[in-house]
Amino acid sequence: MHIIIADAFAADHVDRLRDAGLTVVHEPSLDEERLPARLAGCDVLVVRSTRVTADAIAAGDRLALIVRAGAGVNTIDVDAAARHGVLVANTPGTNSVAVAELTIGLLLAIDRSIPDAVVAARGGRWRKKQFSQAQGIAGRTLGIVGMGAIGLEVASRARALEMRVLTSENPDRDPETRRRIAELRIEQIAERKEMLAQCDVVSLHVPAPDGGPLVDAGFLDAMPDGAWLINTSRGDVVDENALLEALDHRGFRAGLDVVAAEPSAGEGQLDNALASHPSVYLTPHIGASTKQAQTATADAVVAHILSFAAGSLPTVLNLHDGLASTATLVVRHRNVVGVLAGVLGVLRGAGLNVDQMTNQIFTGESAGVAIINVHGDLTDDILDGVRSLDPVLGVTVSHR
Repeated sequence: MHIIIADAFAADHVDRLRDAGLTVVHEPSLDEERLPARLAGCDVLVVRSTRVTADAIAAGDRLALIVRAGAGVNTIDVDAAARHGVLVANTPGTNSVAVAELTIGLLLAIDRSIPDAVVAARGGRWRKKQFSQAQGIAGRTLGIVGMGAIGLEVASRARALEMRVLTSENPDRDPETRRRIAELRIEQIAERKEMLAQCDVVSLHVPAPDGGPLVDAGFLDAMPDGAWLINTSRGDVVDENALLEALDHRGFRAGLDVVAAEPSAGEGQLDNALASHPSVYLTPHIGASTKQAQTATADAVVAHILSFAAGSLPTVLNLHDGLASTATLVVRHRNVVGVLAGVLGVLRGAGLNVDQMTNQIFTGESAGVAIINVHGDLTDDILDGVRSLDPVLGVTVSHR
């Protein structure tokens, strides 16, 4: 199996892949323009910030898996990958603590004006009177937009600072998230506008938006004058002109790790009005950049690749969830060669498409069970055709 790693990646993790007998080419400087020409013969591509376009995916004649060493996949054309039968996986949660720590760091920096005080001291100016005006954090209200893994880590640290933490109600949250929300005593507010009106600080932890910015003029209008906005998610989540208006005319302050148009390389010129605004502290998209987070992310990438090399599918983002299937067929059968071909032959003859299929063998290896999700009408004639196959022991069906 041939792997290309097109971004920075720890040498010891590269060695782990090579020790497993895999061929690994590490090209951390490989960019979007040069990537398509390198993908011929590549089975697995690992990226962090390198953009993977539809052209690059089409050029990968053997490409089967793309792993993003991070949570989001907005730099990968996931739809193009699906059309070409290329799996896309990511590593959510591995950098949650790192991003949460920076979020709290920006929060405290805003309150205590730490960057400005340091700059003044480095310039030989002792401005104790100016920088002794902090409001303090305990007892203030933090609203978290996006209560995923990062949002929960931020909430945990904010509660340790004795802050009141709010979030919007969401009936689709999984049981573990609901348990953590209750454990941390996070208040859930029915309407986002009502939540924003109570917040001294709002922190954003959401993916890149499909449409326009989430934080627009209406969003900011719902927040009190003098509120703070922290964004360690994606730059295009925020309407930067609307934020500049709130900074200039409503006493807002902001702590940002991202902006909408960032330099693509690690070093570069930044032309952004927010960066030079006196009410903004901006860091250069370093939220996930701790050694702990990078190690955890690399561990997850290696686990995905080794799982795939062993014949198992990692958790991927662009596979059909099977919910469109109209029926599930459970076929118990003798463990003999050709039994599944026979079952699929009956389904093919009836014009039924298989959405998902698994087959497992019982202990003793004399029998197996296939679970097949199909799209179409499973008639009695079709079921009788499957049951009539000599190796088939029994058939059950559930319709959706």
